[in-house]
Amino acid sequence: MAKKFINDAFLLGSEAAKRLYGMCVDLPILDFHSHLDAAEVAEDSHWDNIAQVWLGGDHYKWRAMRSNGVEERFCTGDASDREKFFAFARTMPRLLRNPMYHWCHLELARFFGIDDVLLSEDTAGEVWDRANAVLAGGLGARRCLELCNVEVACTTDDPSSPLSAHKACAADKTLKTKILPTFRPDKAHAFGNPAEYIKYLEVLGESAKVRIESFDDLLSALKNRHDYFDANGCKASDHGIDTVYFSEENSSKALNEAFKKVLAGCAPDARETQMLKSAVLIECAKMDAQSGWVRQLHIGPMRNNNTAMFKAIGPDTGFDSMGESNYAYALSRHLDSLSSMGKLGRTILYNIHPKDTQMLASMLGNFQDSECAGKLQLGSGWWFLDQMDGMKSQLEAVSAMSLLPNFVGMLTDSRSFLSYCRHEYFRRILCDMLGSDINSGVLPPDYELVGVAARDISYFNAKKYFKF
Repeated sequence: MAKKFINDAFLLGSEAAKRLYGMCVDLPILDFHSHLDAAEVAEDSHWDNIAQVWLGGDHYKWRAMRSNGVEERFCTGDASDREKFFAFARTMPRLLRNPMYHWCHLELARFFGIDDVLLSEDTAGEVWDRANAVLAGGLGARRCLELCNVEVACTTDDPSSPLSAHKACAADKTLKTKILPTFRPDKAHAFGNPAEYIKYLEVLGESAKVRIESFDDLLSALKNRHDYFDANGCKASDHGIDTVYFSEENSSKALNEAFKKVLAGCAPDARETQMLKSAVLIECAKMDAQSGWVRQLHIGPMRNNNTAMFKAIGPDTGFDSMGESNYAYALSRHLDSLSSMGKLGRTILYNIHPKDTQMLASMLGNFQDSECAGKLQLGSGWWFLDQMDGMKSQLEAVSAMSLLPNFVGMLTDSRSFLSYCRHEYFRRILCDMLGSDINSGVLPPDYELVGVAARDISYFNAKKYFKF
């Protein structure tokens, strides 16, 4: 290459953008939603080769490889690590204009110092050797966090978790990054599969020392674990839901009757499902408000679409997609119910379908109040929207319908320690957008005014919002 692809001006199309990015580049990272394994931080995991840290568990890359006709054995099967890496390298040139083309080259540059070649079948051997030499030289989980100046990383944890790894991290004075848990009670409202649900209740009940024989018992167990998470530094909850559930039918009698039906091994009908899930969402939100946590709702995925592959290799392996439901009314009633009770705390809503971006942005304005600036937030582009167009669309929606300088910014939503480059990616896109606006006269050429906004979005807003 005559010019390095990943260079100082990457994605920065103007001098104004470069100047703004220079004001943000050295800020720490507050990663308030990830799927990192806290045990890997506690143990300071290291990897034998780049395939282990780059391809293991990365369903984004697996989907791309499948789309390029790669056999499953090179994704999740029994091929060697080297074979899997070379199969991905052959896919890389086909990823032009896919966000992974940017992410992967950023990761190669920032963690392995490889910015002078593009990954392809021709360069795979060189990249394999050079990256593995860096890993052999000591690059591990903690060093990845240090290289990216990660101040806080929030993991995603089931309420039944003992949080042993988080405790170990908190006690380790040599660890520079705070590793905090996030309360994710998805399994507690997975009523659709009674057999699996009953098994989960045993685990949850044992952790909470509650025998769960009624809906009231379920709430008691969740409250017990909520308190436990709070005592161990938790600052946020998170729900992954296919749509928003709300029901006016919420009497204790009706809920306990429907719950007993599930305990008897019978799947609830649509009305009962709506009622039970609505109640769990409401009750967990009340717990969050009482503890002063931030609540996050990730709304809309349709999971495990490929039955054969789900049976073969399980969930979270790249067979999920955008769902399409109309949940504006249910969300309005859900938020209004909490607001009427005085239990609507700081809340971030993430949509997976682009059709919902402006609906959410407009909805949040109905429930803002003086508790804090930007109390309700439209979350950053998530999953299939975690790419340049999705990020820009989200920023445009927040700008048009809310207050962009109050936005809490980016997260990784990733299982990979190399994904922290996504924060750099977001900051470059943000600064390029703001710089373009300065050049075109949409924003004034006041770098203190615009630069403060860029810095707040990149770091300071999240620090204040989550009370880190």
